[in-house]
Amino acid sequence: MDKQRTLSYVGNMQQLASIHSVTYDEGQAKGLGAYQVQNGSMQMTILRDKALDISELSYKGINISFLSKPGLQHKGQLSSDAGAGSIMGGFLFTAGLDNICTPAVIEGRQFPLHGHLRSIPAEHLSNRAFWDGDEYVLEVSGQMREAELFGENLLLTRKITTRFPRTSFTIEDEIENQGFRDEPCFMLYHFNFGYPFIDETCRILVPSGQVIPRDQISSNHADQWKSMGSPVSSEHEYVYTHSTGSDADGRTLVAVYNPSRKVGVSIAYDTAVLPHFLQWKTLGSGDYALGLEPANASVFGRQYHYDNDTLPMIRSQDRITSVLTVEIIEGDDEYRILKEYIENITP
Repeated sequence: MDKQRTLSYVGNMQQLASIHSVTYDEGQAKGLGAYQVQNGSMQMTILRDKALDISELSYKGINISFLSKPGLQHKGQLSSDAGAGSIMGGFLFTAGLDNICTPAVIEGRQFPLHGHLRSIPAEHLSNRAFWDGDEYVLEVSGQMREAELFGENLLLTRKITTRFPRTSFTIEDEIENQGFRDEPCFMLYHFNFGYPFIDETCRILVPSGQVIPRDQISSNHADQWKSMGSPVSSEHEYVYTHSTGSDADGRTLVAVYNPSRKVGVSIAYDTAVLPHFLQWKTLGSGDYALGLEPANASVFGRQYHYDNDTLPMIRSQDRITSVLTVEIIEGDDEYRILKEYIENITP
């Protein structure tokens, strides 16, 4: 519907689409600030105190995101230095900017699992809701600074935008090196899917030319990367690197679809900025999840790139921009269109 017709049905657009600022008041999440965003049948929670990462995503009441056993945690309760115990999951946590994946100790400095960024609270926060023609726009933005005396000075400016009545949103990130030396800069977008959206029926779509298992356990199950199995007690995680291609615009598309619920989610991004793609699959009972992870560096993290003199760098006073689009699709017809498009991307 156009703006005029929409407003003939509702006097206040918060009936259909809204942003509400909330603060959790109990448990390990006590004090954690967030924005709850509703766009019609799609809802998400954006964490003000966790790098504007997305803890929850749902569609028509179906939970899409993964939440790990510790649940939501405020920075004051548990920081990124706590290792695996600090991984809340959520639909998106952003790894970087000092490290991704494997922890490292380099020249006496510690770089934790997936880096420090995901524990940094946002500042210069803004949230807006406004009409743009016949679309109602919901927008959240803020900045995270990763810096230290005599060290790096990296500023991430993030904007998350969704438009009613669409079932999609964009994440626009700009990383600026405000320091006066070139710096290593790691980026990994850890998108995490959980039950009931993820189950045994799911189909995983990646324009993969080559699948490289991280370890022997992953290698034993590499032929099953396109699907999920049932939960298995004490099962180890599987991690794969995929070589992916891009379309005529230099972007690629990955997706997961649940045919029993007829709902899917796709992620589009620029392969020039994020040339690596990782897949995380865990069937362990109680840890059942799927991760799709565009990145600018290897699954082996900072230590690997340091040892091989291949650290991803951002030049002094320069900027890196990344735009990712997440879209929820519904129905087998939409799935077939999406599947055909991904299969036509040349790895």
